[in-house]
Amino acid sequence: MSEPVEPGQGRPGGAEFDPEKAPLRVSDFPGCQTIHIPPEEIESHEGRLEYWEARTGTAIVCEPVSPHHERPATRLSGLTRLIAASRGAPIETLGASDLVRFGNVLPFDRLLQADQIVFLDAPSLKDFATKIDVDGPLLPDVVLEVDYSTDARRRKLSLYEFWGFPEVWIEVPDIRSESQPQSRLPGTAIHVLEAGRFRMADKSRAFPGWTAADIHRALNEDAMSHRTSEALHRTGRALAKRSDAGPDRDPWLRRHRDEGRIEGRAEGRWSAAVAVLSARGIETTSALAERSAGLSDLAAEALMQAALECRTEEEFLDLCAAPQRREP
Repeated sequence: MSEPVEPGQGRPGGAEFDPEKAPLRVSDFPGCQTIHIPPEEIESHEGRLEYWEARTGTAIVCEPVSPHHERPATRLSGLTRLIAASRGAPIETLGASDLVRFGNVLPFDRLLQADQIVFLDAPSLKDFATKIDVDGPLLPDVVLEVDYSTDARRRKLSLYEFWGFPEVWIEVPDIRSESQPQSRLPGTAIHVLEAGRFRMADKSRAFPGWTAADIHRALNEDAMSHRTSEALHRTGRALAKRSDAGPDRDPWLRRHRDEGRIEGRAEGRWSAAVAVLSARGIETTSALAERSAGLSDLAAEALMQAALECRTEEEFLDLCAAPQRREP
């Protein structure tokens, strides 16, 4: 777990620090640099930004972006799809969408990009403008910041707090950047908003029962562990109780569950496993269908376990071919 940072610590000005009025300093964005983008050019800028303010035209950029930085955000999207299936209701992840504050300068006063944003009650995309207004009604339930070579705890965390975001996760991956201080330990820090201030929490409030330790494990393991699988299912069921939903409300999951109930129907079991591979972001080819006939006697539990353990299609097929996985 990364060392805890209480609200106001590590930020210039202490607990009463106003992140919008304070001078913008690159030292508040470790691992980044500044470039100048005037207000009239900001909407045509195509690069990725950490933060931008109109009053000085200063943008904070962190490049290049590495796979070690990108993977946790991409992984979170896949994990929430599995939670959504157990919940029986969709969960939306919108990546590094623009979070903006509209004000006196056109087109807006400031812009911030997170690594991943999550909406539990997924609104229709037609309800969104091209930017997400931080003063509007559609704030994400969870924001993920990945600190591979950066440190979001200073200026960015204070902005999320100032704008009233309900929950922010700061993830320090297991694979470390050479520029990351040795004192910065891998882990997930969960910050939840209470009475207008962030406090550290051991568990997510948005995803009930999902602990910081289990989130970090899920974002970093190469193959999904049994512990992660159980945590995702448990969290999805807890969310279902909140909204009177459940797996049978999800058409995809209900279809495969109905097929699986027909004894001896290997096709239903196989379709469910392929759907799990798809939800985990594992690409499949025609080879999967060609070899499925020879695996028709595979036990349903073993088939699903192989789909959860593998990292590639080939590894999935190798796991399925293991003799001990066959039905008696």
